[in-house]
Amino acid sequence: MSVFKGIEFAHPGFFWLFILIPVVIGWYVWRERKLYGYLSVSAVRGFSVPSKSIIPKLRHLGIALRVLALAAMIIALARPQSSLSWQNSTTEGIDIMIASDISGSMLAEDFQPNRMEAGKNIAIDFIKNRPNDRIGLVIFSGESFTQCPLTIDHDVLINLFKDIKNGMIDDGTAIGMGLATAVNRLKESEAKSKVIILLTDGSNNAGSIPPVTAAEIAKQFNVRVYTVGLGTKGFAPYPVQTPMGVQYQRIPVDVDEGTLTKIANTTGGKYFRAYNNESLKGIYEQIDRLEKAKIDVTQYHKKTELFLPLALVALLLLLLEFGLKNTVFKGAIT
Repeated sequence: MSVFKGIEFAHPGFFWLFILIPVVIGWYVWRERKLYGYLSVSAVRGFSVPSKSIIPKLRHLGIALRVLALAAMIIALARPQSSLSWQNSTTEGIDIMIASDISGSMLAEDFQPNRMEAGKNIAIDFIKNRPNDRIGLVIFSGESFTQCPLTIDHDVLINLFKDIKNGMIDDGTAIGMGLATAVNRLKESEAKSKVIILLTDGSNNAGSIPPVTAAEIAKQFNVRVYTVGLGTKGFAPYPVQTPMGVQYQRIPVDVDEGTLTKIANTTGGKYFRAYNNESLKGIYEQIDRLEKAKIDVTQYHKKTELFLPLALVALLLLLLEFGLKNTVFKGAIT
């Protein structure tokens, strides 16, 4: 009930005493019938008509006052208290860089619609679920660059994420360069938890920094790296533009799981393998659970006793009934 909004009762068991109210009313009705008799006459001409007065009509006011006083006393016994609570919470956000491979092999269609688009869409869902974290984006192929620095403005990040496509930089797979660029964006971060999510579907074949060396650099800056290898087992369909239109070739899946595992183990992260959209989505969900922001919550409660006004109302009602019964309505109220 809205009337009791923000009110708690210390002893709600006393509300069972409300059962007494219909008992009191029933007893009053029974007593009235016993005290007042009935006389049946065929006509009232022989009787003088009393002057009209409102007092006899109000003779039941006494029981109404008593019932209201009883109700007020019951609520007072239940000890109503106003409850005011609030909390101070501090969120320790996590700084996350997503390093995404955009090499030509990311156009393979063992994911729907392909590896690159599936990776983008699922990563965007991940970003939307982490509003308190600063997140940035590094892309790499034959070289690497920062598509978006660490930001809390996730709308900007998502728009930049949607813009990435194959061919933005020279082709190849510079895993070490992509990882080193992401570490460079995190090295000045003051966050207690710094994370890189690195997605690739191949082996390092370009760049001047070996992947394991980049992992050692990440470790020095307390950056944890989760590596994700994209691609089904065996062969994957790859679209090739020909004079006859788009033709599909089956290309071997060449994920360097050994190197990706070593990167993850060196930095205290974890290696995952994604074979399709669903498994990639599950990997992001696992990372989401592993990297939850820490929240310190201090709760405060303030309660104010409200029984005294009700007790005073009950007392005033009883005094009013007593006064009326022995003065104005004397002889009319029992």
